[in-house]
Amino acid sequence: MQSVLKPVIGPKKEIHDLSGRVALITGGALGIGYEIARAFVLNGARVIMVNRKEDQGQDAIDKIKKEAGEDAKIEWFPCDMGNLKQIKEVFTSFREREERLDLLILSAGINVNQYGETVDHIDRHFEVNWLGQFYVVNLLYPLLRKTSKLPDTPAPRIVFESSEQHRNAPSKVHFGSLEEINNPEIGSTEVYGRTKLAIILGVKYGLLDRVIKPNKDNIYALSVHPGAVNTAMQQQWKDAYPGLLGKVLTTAMLAVGRDVEQGSLSALYAATSPEIEEKGWNGYYFSDVAQPGKESSQASDPTLGASLWDLSHRIIKDKIGEDALVDWNAA
Repeated sequence: MQSVLKPVIGPKKEIHDLSGRVALITGGALGIGYEIARAFVLNGARVIMVNRKEDQGQDAIDKIKKEAGEDAKIEWFPCDMGNLKQIKEVFTSFREREERLDLLILSAGINVNQYGETVDHIDRHFEVNWLGQFYVVNLLYPLLRKTSKLPDTPAPRIVFESSEQHRNAPSKVHFGSLEEINNPEIGSTEVYGRTKLAIILGVKYGLLDRVIKPNKDNIYALSVHPGAVNTAMQQQWKDAYPGLLGKVLTTAMLAVGRDVEQGSLSALYAATSPEIEEKGWNGYYFSDVAQPGKESSQASDPTLGASLWDLSHRIIKDKIGEDALVDWNAA
């Protein structure tokens, strides 16, 4: 791990100390999320991983403790990012019992795959990759704000895993209605790309422009591209494109992809590098470590960002109730 982390936070003696910090990682027991959790624990943080399946969580804890020691501060709890009611219950409880949250990493996700809907009757890519995790941020924002006001505390950071695939979003995306989102005629790559576009827009024109700046919060919200990474998610190409094409795409992605540790570097950089604050890189999308990305024209459209922000609130209120969302100004 140390050799992989060197490009991000230097050799071992210079690794950013995370002692006393608390981190929560959705999708933290698998793939990139696991590598982020592992790095955080090895550098002193208390880490909470969130996944759907208990066996995944326990296996991740066992592996990390084997490396870091039995006293490692690593926990896991279950939650399905495709179930808004469950998200509300789980993360409201978390917010009410915790004293601080320094790092919120949104790493759960579905790769390119066939269209399907969640228990909430929402396109599963949109809900798992964006909407559910947006809701997590909303529910935990008062805790992030509370942490930002603690003495001698670095600014809390929110980091989403986006992708250069945001360029494959449908050309006519408007984020105008749930009916637009729930369109099975849209291709698998476009459905996936739309969610990664939503992340960049939601961070820049939502969290930054509509919450952080107006409230003058000392909180950083960022999105990153991990690169093509050799995780189990690459196998989903076979589901998205059954037959020979899916097999060819899976083989190609695995051939050119980074290993999982390398894939975690952009998020680790965004979450821990002092350079983020030094250069005021709030709301930025990073295409690689320390490389602010050049977003597509859609990802640079504030009107589209406003539409996504409004639609995200409307869907959650419609599905869970008018009181579903926490006031973004709540202390």
